[in-house]
Amino acid sequence: MLTVTIEEDGLRLDRWLRRHCPEVPHGRLQKWLRTGQVRVGGRRAKAGQRLAAGEAVRLPPKGAKAAARPRPSPLIVDPADAEALRERVLYRDAHVIALNKPAGLAVQGGSGTHRHLDAMLDALTFDAKERPRLVHRLDKDTSGVLVLARDAAAAQRLAAAFRTGETRKLYWAATVGVPKPARGRIDQPLGKVAGRRGERVTPVAEGGRRAATLYRVVERAGKKAAWLALEPLTGRTHQLRVHCSGLGTPILGDGKYGGRDAFLAGGDLARALHLHARALRIPSPGGGVIDIQAPLPEHMRATWRFLGFDEKADEDPFAEFPG
Repeated sequence: MLTVTIEEDGLRLDRWLRRHCPEVPHGRLQKWLRTGQVRVGGRRAKAGQRLAAGEAVRLPPKGAKAAARPRPSPLIVDPADAEALRERVLYRDAHVIALNKPAGLAVQGGSGTHRHLDAMLDALTFDAKERPRLVHRLDKDTSGVLVLARDAAAAQRLAAAFRTGETRKLYWAATVGVPKPARGRIDQPLGKVAGRRGERVTPVAEGGRRAATLYRVVERAGKKAAWLALEPLTGRTHQLRVHCSGLGTPILGDGKYGGRDAFLAGGDLARALHLHARALRIPSPGGGVIDIQAPLPEHMRATWRFLGFDEKADEDPFAEFPG
Protein backbone atom coordinates (compact mmCIF):
# COMPACT_ATOMS: atom_id res chain seq x y z
CA MET A 1 0.00 0.00 0.00
CA LEU A 2 1.32 3.44 -0.97
CA THR A 3 -0.17 6.79 -0.03
CA VAL A 4 -0.75 9.52 -2.60
CA THR A 5 1.14 12.63 -1.50
CA ILE A 6 -0.09 16.20 -1.62
CA GLU A 7 2.23 16.86 -4.59
CA GLU A 8 0.56 14.00 -6.50
CA ASP A 9 -2.99 15.27 -5.95
CA GLY A 10 -4.86 15.22 -9.29
CA LEU A 11 -2.32 13.01 -11.07
CA ARG A 12 -3.65 10.32 -13.43
CA LEU A 13 -3.25 6.80 -12.07
CA ASP A 14 -1.28 5.58 -15.11
CA ARG A 15 1.21 8.43 -14.76
CA TRP A 16 1.44 7.82 -11.03
CA LEU A 17 2.27 4.17 -11.72
CA ARG A 18 4.99 5.07 -14.22
CA ARG A 19 6.47 7.45 -11.67
CA HIS A 20 6.55 4.86 -8.88
CA CYS A 21 7.34 1.79 -11.01
CA PRO A 22 9.75 3.09 -13.67
CA GLU A 23 11.28 -0.36 -14.30
CA VAL A 24 7.94 -2.08 -14.97
CA PRO A 25 7.06 -2.28 -18.72
CA HIS A 26 4.02 -0.30 -19.87
CA GLY A 27 2.23 -3.46 -21.00
CA ARG A 28 2.53 -5.01 -17.55
CA LEU A 29 1.18 -1.88 -15.89
CA GLN A 30 -1.84 -2.01 -18.22
CA LYS A 31 -2.37 -5.69 -17.37
CA TRP A 32 -2.36 -4.89 -13.64
CA LEU A 33 -5.09 -2.34 -14.27
CA ARG A 34 -7.18 -4.61 -16.53
CA THR A 35 -7.07 -7.50 -14.08
CA GLY A 36 -7.84 -5.40 -10.99
CA GLN A 37 -4.44 -5.90 -9.36
CA VAL A 38 -4.17 -2.15 -8.75
CA ARG A 39 -6.81 -0.76 -6.40
CA VAL A 40 -7.46 2.75 -5.14
CA GLY A 41 -9.31 2.99 -1.85
CA GLY A 42 -9.98 -0.76 -2.05
CA ARG A 43 -11.71 -0.54 -5.45
CA ARG A 44 -10.71 -1.39 -9.00
CA ALA A 45 -9.28 1.60 -10.80
CA LYS A 46 -8.89 2.79 -14.38
CA ALA A 47 -5.79 4.24 -16.01
CA GLY A 48 -7.24 7.73 -16.40
CA GLN A 49 -8.59 8.00 -12.86
CA ARG A 50 -7.42 11.11 -11.02
CA LEU A 51 -5.85 10.47 -7.63
CA ALA A 52 -6.44 12.52 -4.50
CA ALA A 53 -3.86 13.22 -1.82
CA GLY A 54 -4.20 10.81 1.08
CA GLU A 55 -5.69 7.95 -0.99
CA ALA A 56 -4.21 4.48 -0.55
CA VAL A 57 -3.07 2.66 -3.70
CA ARG A 58 -2.62 -1.10 -3.55
CA LEU A 59 -0.01 -2.62 -5.84
CA PRO A 60 0.59 -6.33 -6.56
CA PRO A 61 3.62 -7.80 -4.78
CA LYS A 62 5.91 -7.39 -7.80
CA GLY A 63 4.76 -3.81 -8.19
CA ALA A 64 5.36 -3.04 -4.54
CA LYS A 65 8.89 -4.36 -4.86
CA ALA A 66 9.50 -2.26 -7.96
CA ALA A 67 8.05 0.85 -6.34
CA ALA A 68 10.02 0.57 -3.13
CA ARG A 69 12.51 3.41 -2.96
CA PRO A 70 16.01 2.48 -1.90
CA ARG A 71 16.33 3.49 1.71
CA PRO A 72 19.54 5.28 2.53
CA SER A 73 21.24 3.75 5.54
CA PRO A 74 21.60 6.00 8.56
CA LEU A 75 25.32 5.34 8.24
CA ILE A 76 25.54 7.21 4.93
CA VAL A 77 23.79 10.32 6.21
CA ASP A 78 26.52 12.81 6.97
CA PRO A 79 26.78 12.95 10.80
CA ALA A 80 26.88 16.76 10.73
CA ASP A 81 23.74 16.86 8.56
CA ALA A 82 21.98 14.38 10.84
CA GLU A 83 22.79 16.37 13.97
CA ALA A 84 21.83 19.67 12.36
CA LEU A 85 18.52 18.18 11.25
CA ARG A 86 17.70 16.83 14.72
CA GLU A 87 18.45 20.26 16.20
CA ARG A 88 15.81 21.72 13.87
CA VAL A 89 12.96 19.61 15.28
CA LEU A 90 10.26 21.97 16.53
CA TYR A 91 7.74 19.36 17.62
CA ARG A 92 7.55 15.57 17.95
CA ASP A 93 4.95 13.08 19.13
CA ALA A 94 4.01 9.50 18.22
CA HIS A 95 2.53 10.57 14.86
CA VAL A 96 4.18 13.82 13.73
CA ILE A 97 7.54 15.50 13.46
CA ALA A 98 7.79 19.19 12.58
CA LEU A 99 11.03 20.77 11.38
CA ASN A 100 12.25 24.30 10.84
CA LYS A 101 13.56 23.66 7.32
CA PRO A 102 16.54 25.82 6.41
CA ALA A 103 16.49 27.92 3.26
CA GLY A 104 18.58 26.33 0.51
CA LEU A 105 17.78 22.70 1.39
CA ALA A 106 15.61 20.94 -1.20
CA VAL A 107 12.85 18.72 0.17
CA GLN A 108 13.18 16.11 -2.59
CA GLY A 109 15.79 15.22 -5.19
CA GLY A 110 15.63 16.09 -8.86
CA SER A 111 17.81 16.87 -11.82
CA GLY A 112 21.13 18.06 -10.42
CA THR A 113 19.86 17.94 -6.81
CA HIS A 114 21.73 15.32 -4.82
CA ARG A 115 21.56 16.77 -1.32
CA HIS A 116 17.98 16.90 -0.10
CA LEU A 117 15.85 16.26 2.97
CA ASP A 118 14.26 13.06 1.66
CA ALA A 119 17.68 11.37 1.65
CA MET A 120 18.31 12.33 5.28
CA LEU A 121 15.05 11.17 6.87
CA ASP A 122 16.59 8.13 8.58
CA ALA A 123 18.26 10.64 10.90
CA LEU A 124 14.77 11.46 12.22
CA THR A 125 13.52 7.92 12.89
CA PHE A 126 14.19 8.24 16.64
CA ASP A 127 12.19 5.49 18.44
CA ALA A 128 9.87 4.64 15.52
CA LYS A 129 9.98 1.46 13.41
CA GLU A 130 9.58 3.38 10.16
CA ARG A 131 11.44 6.34 8.67
CA PRO A 132 9.27 9.47 8.59
CA ARG A 133 7.40 10.37 5.39
CA LEU A 134 6.95 13.62 3.52
CA VAL A 135 3.32 14.76 3.30
CA HIS A 136 3.82 18.26 1.87
CA ARG A 137 6.74 20.36 0.72
CA LEU A 138 8.36 23.78 0.77
CA ASP A 139 10.36 25.32 -2.04
CA LYS A 140 14.10 24.87 -1.74
CA ASP A 141 14.65 28.56 -0.98
CA THR A 142 11.76 28.86 1.50
CA SER A 143 12.46 28.23 5.19
CA GLY A 144 10.13 27.29 8.00
CA VAL A 145 7.64 24.72 9.29
CA LEU A 146 7.67 21.39 7.47
CA VAL A 147 5.63 18.46 8.81
CA LEU A 148 6.56 14.77 8.51
CA ALA A 149 4.39 11.74 9.25
CA ARG A 150 5.91 8.99 11.40
CA ASP A 151 3.92 6.09 9.90
CA ALA A 152 1.67 5.24 6.94
CA ALA A 153 -1.60 5.90 8.78
CA ALA A 154 -0.43 9.34 9.91
CA ALA A 155 0.75 10.10 6.37
CA GLN A 156 -2.68 9.34 4.96
CA ARG A 157 -4.44 11.49 7.57
CA LEU A 158 -2.06 14.43 7.20
CA ALA A 159 -2.08 14.36 3.38
CA ALA A 160 -5.88 14.40 3.47
CA ALA A 161 -5.81 17.37 5.85
CA PHE A 162 -3.69 19.37 3.43
CA ARG A 163 -5.89 18.37 0.49
CA THR A 164 -9.20 19.25 2.15
CA GLY A 165 -8.09 22.54 3.67
CA GLU A 166 -8.15 21.42 7.31
CA THR A 167 -4.70 22.92 7.76
CA ARG A 168 -3.83 26.60 8.06
CA LYS A 169 -0.47 27.96 6.92
CA LEU A 170 0.94 31.38 7.70
CA TYR A 171 4.02 32.82 5.98
CA TRP A 172 6.14 35.88 6.66
CA ALA A 173 7.77 37.75 3.80
CA ALA A 174 9.71 40.96 3.27
CA THR A 175 8.65 42.75 0.11
CA VAL A 176 10.23 45.53 -1.91
CA GLY A 177 7.62 48.27 -1.72
CA VAL A 178 4.39 48.38 0.28
CA PRO A 179 1.25 46.86 -1.25
CA LYS A 180 -1.93 48.93 -1.58
CA PRO A 181 -4.33 48.34 0.00
CA ALA A 182 -2.50 47.25 3.15
CA ARG A 183 -4.62 44.11 3.45
CA GLY A 184 -6.72 42.06 1.08
CA ARG A 185 -7.34 38.87 -0.81
CA ILE A 186 -5.72 37.88 -4.09
CA ASP A 187 -7.69 35.58 -6.39
CA GLN A 188 -5.54 34.94 -9.43
CA PRO A 189 -5.51 31.58 -11.29
CA LEU A 190 -2.01 30.32 -12.05
CA GLY A 191 -0.53 28.17 -14.81
CA LYS A 192 2.90 26.86 -15.74
CA VAL A 193 4.72 27.96 -18.88
CA ALA A 194 8.03 26.80 -20.34
CA GLY A 195 10.74 29.38 -20.91
CA ARG A 196 14.41 29.65 -21.78
CA ARG A 197 15.35 29.39 -18.11
CA GLY A 198 12.99 26.55 -17.30
CA GLU A 199 9.42 26.34 -16.14
CA ARG A 200 7.74 29.39 -14.60
CA VAL A 201 4.41 29.94 -12.90
CA THR A 202 2.37 32.83 -14.26
CA PRO A 203 -1.10 34.36 -13.83
CA VAL A 204 -3.48 33.16 -16.54
CA ALA A 205 -6.92 34.34 -17.58
CA GLU A 206 -8.18 30.92 -18.69
CA GLY A 207 -7.17 27.33 -18.07
CA GLY A 208 -5.22 27.99 -14.88
CA ARG A 209 -5.70 26.49 -11.46
CA ARG A 210 -7.48 28.52 -8.79
CA ALA A 211 -5.08 30.28 -6.43
CA ALA A 212 -6.13 32.46 -3.50
CA THR A 213 -4.05 34.27 -0.88
CA LEU A 214 -4.89 36.51 2.08
CA TYR A 215 -2.31 39.16 2.94
CA ARG A 216 -1.78 41.99 5.39
CA VAL A 217 1.02 44.45 6.12
CA VAL A 218 2.41 43.93 9.62
CA GLU A 219 5.01 46.73 9.51
CA ARG A 220 6.56 48.95 6.88
CA ALA A 221 9.87 50.73 6.36
CA GLY A 222 8.65 53.95 4.77
CA LYS A 223 7.69 53.21 1.19
CA LYS A 224 10.67 51.01 0.37
CA ALA A 225 9.81 47.73 2.11
CA ALA A 226 7.13 45.90 4.06
CA TRP A 227 6.71 42.90 6.31
CA LEU A 228 3.78 40.85 5.06
CA ALA A 229 1.82 38.06 6.70
CA LEU A 230 0.43 35.73 4.03
CA GLU A 231 -2.11 32.93 4.36
CA PRO A 232 -2.44 30.79 1.21
CA LEU A 233 -5.93 29.36 0.83
CA THR A 234 -4.71 27.08 -1.95
CA GLY A 235 -1.38 25.32 -2.40
CA ARG A 236 -0.06 26.13 -5.87
CA THR A 237 3.61 26.06 -6.80
CA HIS A 238 5.26 29.47 -6.18
CA GLN A 239 1.82 30.92 -5.39
CA LEU A 240 2.95 33.49 -2.83
CA ARG A 241 5.89 34.61 -4.93
CA VAL A 242 3.74 35.19 -8.02
CA HIS A 243 0.92 36.85 -6.08
CA CYS A 244 3.29 39.27 -4.32
CA SER A 245 4.92 40.12 -7.63
CA GLY A 246 1.44 40.71 -9.08
CA LEU A 247 0.79 43.30 -6.34
CA GLY A 248 3.82 45.21 -7.59
CA THR A 249 5.76 44.32 -4.42
CA PRO A 250 7.98 41.29 -5.15
CA ILE A 251 9.40 39.30 -2.27
CA LEU A 252 12.88 40.49 -1.36
CA GLY A 253 15.49 38.30 -3.04
CA ASP A 254 13.05 36.76 -5.54
CA GLY A 255 14.88 37.48 -8.78
CA LYS A 256 12.93 34.75 -10.58
CA TYR A 257 9.63 36.61 -10.34
CA GLY A 258 10.71 40.14 -9.45
CA GLY A 259 13.88 40.61 -11.48
CA ARG A 260 15.98 43.59 -10.44
CA ASP A 261 13.01 45.07 -8.61
CA ALA A 262 13.28 42.31 -5.99
CA PHE A 263 16.44 43.78 -4.44
CA LEU A 264 17.04 46.80 -2.21
CA ALA A 265 19.94 49.19 -2.64
CA GLY A 266 21.98 50.03 0.40
CA GLY A 267 22.84 48.00 3.44
CA ASP A 268 24.42 44.56 3.41
CA LEU A 269 21.21 42.60 2.92
CA ALA A 270 21.29 38.92 1.96
CA ARG A 271 20.21 38.29 -1.63
CA ALA A 272 18.42 35.10 -0.53
CA LEU A 273 14.64 34.73 -0.76
CA HIS A 274 12.87 36.36 2.20
CA LEU A 275 9.94 33.94 2.52
CA HIS A 276 9.40 31.92 5.70
CA ALA A 277 6.71 29.38 6.65
CA ARG A 278 6.12 30.92 10.06
CA ALA A 279 3.21 28.90 11.48
CA LEU A 280 1.14 25.81 10.82
CA ARG A 281 -2.11 24.70 12.44
CA ILE A 282 -2.97 21.09 11.65
CA PRO A 283 -5.25 18.36 13.02
CA SER A 284 -3.22 15.72 14.80
CA PRO A 285 -3.65 12.09 13.67
CA GLY A 286 -3.83 11.30 17.39
CA GLY A 287 -6.63 13.80 18.04
CA GLY A 288 -6.73 17.49 18.75
CA VAL A 289 -4.94 20.29 16.93
CA ILE A 290 -1.22 21.04 16.70
CA ASP A 291 0.05 24.64 16.48
CA ILE A 292 3.66 25.03 15.42
CA GLN A 293 5.75 28.16 14.90
CA ALA A 294 9.26 28.48 13.47
CA PRO A 295 11.66 31.33 14.29
CA LEU A 296 13.05 33.41 11.45
CA PRO A 297 16.23 32.24 9.70
CA GLU A 298 19.30 34.35 10.33
CA HIS A 299 19.30 36.14 6.95
CA MET A 300 15.73 37.33 7.53
CA ARG A 301 16.40 38.24 11.16
CA ALA A 302 19.27 40.45 9.98
CA THR A 303 16.98 42.14 7.45
CA TRP A 304 14.32 42.68 10.13
CA ARG A 305 16.94 44.46 12.26
CA PHE A 306 18.10 46.58 9.32
CA LEU A 307 14.54 47.65 8.44
CA GLY A 308 13.56 48.21 12.07
CA PHE A 309 10.88 45.50 12.20
CA ASP A 310 9.96 44.07 15.61
CA GLU A 311 9.58 40.26 15.46
CA LYS A 312 7.18 40.39 18.42
CA ALA A 313 4.72 42.56 16.47
CA ASP A 314 2.98 39.43 15.15
CA GLU A 315 3.17 36.92 17.99
CA ASP A 316 -0.28 35.46 17.26
CA PRO A 317 0.03 35.01 13.47
CA PHE A 318 -3.51 33.76 12.81
CA ALA A 319 -5.25 36.41 14.94
CA GLU A 320 -5.77 38.81 11.99
CA PHE A 321 -6.92 36.00 9.68
CA PRO A 322 -10.04 34.49 11.30
CA GLY A 323 -10.49 30.84 10.36
